Amino acid sequence: MSDAGLNVGTAGNASVRITGAGVGEPGSVRMLISPSGLPAERCRPQDMVEVGTDGSYTGALAPSSEWKLHQDIYAAFPAAGAVLHAHSPFATALACQRREIPPFHYMIARFGGTTVRCARYATFGTQALSDATVAALEGRNACLLANHGMVVHGRDLAHALALAIELETLCAQYWRTLQLGDPVLLSDEEMAEVIERFRWYGRPRR
Repeated sequence: MSDAGLNVGTAGNASVRITGAGVGEPGSVRMLISPSGLPAERCRPQDMVEVGTDGSYTGALAPSSEWKLHQDIYAAFPAAGAVLHAHSPFATALACQRREIPPFHYMIARFGGTTVRCARYATFGTQALSDATVAALEGRNACLLANHGMVVHGRDLAHALALAIELETLCAQYWRTLQLGDPVLLSDEEMAEVIERFRWYGRPRR
């Protein structure tokens, strides 16, 4: 995340869903999440924090302050295998304007719909932020967080990172497009065709 320019210092966090016995009820869904307040360059595998569905955790460090947001995304979206939250420059700039990203480019469909929504503002680490984020992610795998940053979820950590980099790239392109005026947007019909193509994009076809 740091190497990709998505985060600086202790901003942002990432998690991965794990299953089986451990913290919380046996067989419950659990996650590993990056620790609170530790710069990425100092993070080691053993610093990752295991969090159970009841919020209890193991490890020497506390989990990220956004652990509840990650937990609620896993609960709401069973296909989510990893969650990434970042304060990347262009996504955050648009989020601070509370802008939804419209279909100015067909790659918006990569995130599940015709737009990338911006969740309403709520204080970091709160249930209100989790609720707003889950609502904005309905039918999507990414959203902006008002006056905050971005969130994506993917099938695994590599996929989530790739989506985050792609979203930040689109945010940069949209920001630059706005310097020239209002962009020409794709129609609902054009986006529907792209969304359908993405259903099999990159997969073998018989």
